[in-house]
Amino acid sequence: MTTPPSADPTGHGAGGIGTLTVLYDAGCPVCRTARRWLAAQAQLVPLEFVAAGSAEARRRFPGLDHGATLRDITVVADTGAVYTGDGAWLACLWALHGYRATAETLARPRLRPVARRIVTAASALREATRDAGYGGDDDRRDCADDRCG
Repeated sequence: MTTPPSADPTGHGAGGIGTLTVLYDAGCPVCRTARRWLAAQAQLVPLEFVAAGSAEARRRFPGLDHGATLRDITVVADTGAVYTGDGAWLACLWALHGYRATAETLARPRLRPVARRIVTAASALREATRDAGYGGDDDRRDCADDRCG
């Protein structure tokens, strides 16, 4: 038995979301790790993963700015709602069994700036690990703009 989605923590109105598609930078080691972690979690709302900027992403979501999806995580709900940045991360957490309450808490107006800082810190961590030489040279060349959101 599936649990019906509760109110959308990103403030855009979940209204019966059945699936979320996560567009992630497949050339980025941090993004690939986040994707594996998300996929391994128990999900209240199924997460699908599509490489950002790929032919599949362009076919499924022709109206998106695919260059932007390579710079900043983007999540598309089956309802058509599009989430980016901290809203996308909150949507991903909201979909997970053990993290929905955390997402709802961080989405509150007084705590939303904290969520933004967490996403910014994750982005900075990715850039710092790249500058320090973590990952191979092949990974560096594959990341769009050498950063992810």
